[in-house]
Amino acid sequence: MKNLTALFIFFSLAGDEVYSQGKANNWLLGYNTLTDSFTSFPKARLVIDSITASIIPEIRKMPFNGNQANISDENGNLLMATNGCWVSNSTGDTMLNGTDINPGGFVTGYCSDHGGFIHPRLSIFFQNPGDSSKYLLFHQAGNLALNNFMSSELYYSIIDLALDSGRGGIVPGGKNLFAIQDTLNLGLAACKHANGRDWWIVIMKNDSDLIYSFLLTSAGISNLTLQHLNLPSHVDYSGQPVFSPDGTKFSYSKFDGNSPYYTHNVGLVDFDRCNGIFSNPRYYDLTDSSFSMGICFSPNSKYLYSCSFTHVFQINTDSSIIDTIATFDGFASPFPPFYTVFWTMYLGPNGKIYISTSGTLDLHYINYPDSLGTSCDVKQHAIHLPCYESRSDVNHPNYYLGPIIGSTCDSLAHVGINETDKYDFHFSVSPNPVSEGHLKIFYLLPQNKPGWFKLYDAMGREVYKLPLPPWSTLQQITFPQLADGIYHAVIFSDDKRIGKKVVVMSE
Repeated sequence: MKNLTALFIFFSLAGDEVYSQGKANNWLLGYNTLTDSFTSFPKARLVIDSITASIIPEIRKMPFNGNQANISDENGNLLMATNGCWVSNSTGDTMLNGTDINPGGFVTGYCSDHGGFIHPRLSIFFQNPGDSSKYLLFHQAGNLALNNFMSSELYYSIIDLALDSGRGGIVPGGKNLFAIQDTLNLGLAACKHANGRDWWIVIMKNDSDLIYSFLLTSAGISNLTLQHLNLPSHVDYSGQPVFSPDGTKFSYSKFDGNSPYYTHNVGLVDFDRCNGIFSNPRYYDLTDSSFSMGICFSPNSKYLYSCSFTHVFQINTDSSIIDTIATFDGFASPFPPFYTVFWTMYLGPNGKIYISTSGTLDLHYINYPDSLGTSCDVKQHAIHLPCYESRSDVNHPNYYLGPIIGSTCDSLAHVGINETDKYDFHFSVSPNPVSEGHLKIFYLLPQNKPGWFKLYDAMGREVYKLPLPPWSTLQQITFPQLADGIYHAVIFSDDKRIGKKVVVMSE
């Protein structure tokens, strides 16, 4: 890929250089009109780490029209992406054997005329739990014989990064393999198993209250089950099905446009990461006579956000209190009829929730989604893009959700933590002594709670601090210039704290 410019536009500024683990750092933006070539229509990417978000204009072959999955390496380098029609590699070109995923007439129409599927959350990439060089892509498409909003298969394809000189390829015989065949809603979601390695993957059966779940382990796919959610039937489309960042809740949105007016409802259930059981169903009516789709949890998993074209709602999952926190202000970008109505939602690695529009030059975002009511601070059309985006969304599950410490399902050995202390609040730093200000922190927070890393000098004065997100276990930091000496590094989380000495030494 070739950048049009080295321009970086920062939405939040940081004085120090900080990088979170990068599997979910990239969100690709931009689509094609029916008359444009693949590369002529402007495109960009939003690169988000634990502190900043930056826009990078780029020339890219793959457009997106709603559905997007991608995955990067730990340093945030994009490895692969899909729009539901084909798979691209790290260079942005077609991956070896990456064409013709999701066979059928539905794909032919949307791929030739729209440059990608219009429905979000139809694909997810996973690193193989048993082989770090291999990845799996789970994907689905509509079925024209049934309904554009339904599918009849959930497929998966196997990708080996060693193929095509390290650019990766779908292995021979490993494309469009069947995971489930049934009448299914459009929309996939995934959550780490309680062991912190394997994955629960879920998809909803159409016209019912049933949901499929299965495990992706080092041995492959297993434990396929079909459960009742004990909620009203979901028909055709499940919005953006999503797990909370801590994995304890699952939610989906349901709309019906066949009535005299649109109906908008949200289903919410608790989830057990150990056995995959759903429980404690709740159902919320958010009908406001406009189309609805987006849904997203706050970083602390307490608040559930949902939107229609005209409103953004916040649901307190503890009290079930619903608050309308934003109303569409009528803004058009660049001019009418390109209105920046609310569409899909995405929780970024920096803890902000981004809200897409449909065919405009702007994005909205929620600045403090862990805050109650309007103090969460919805910023409408606050991010101006160098390209049009269309119902943009990227399906990134919480790749960094750790094990449930002490759970009977947590039977794995965890890298970097001794068996004797793996149930303790724990962190390590390297290198120590620190030279040139570079420090790597490996940490395990209690029960996946958020935390803070703070550094104090010999006089007890705080000289540096960094929030630690619960979805990561590693942070790489470049400190501001510090005098040589002994410092005290402390991690705070929940009601716990632990510290150790860090030596700063110039070369």
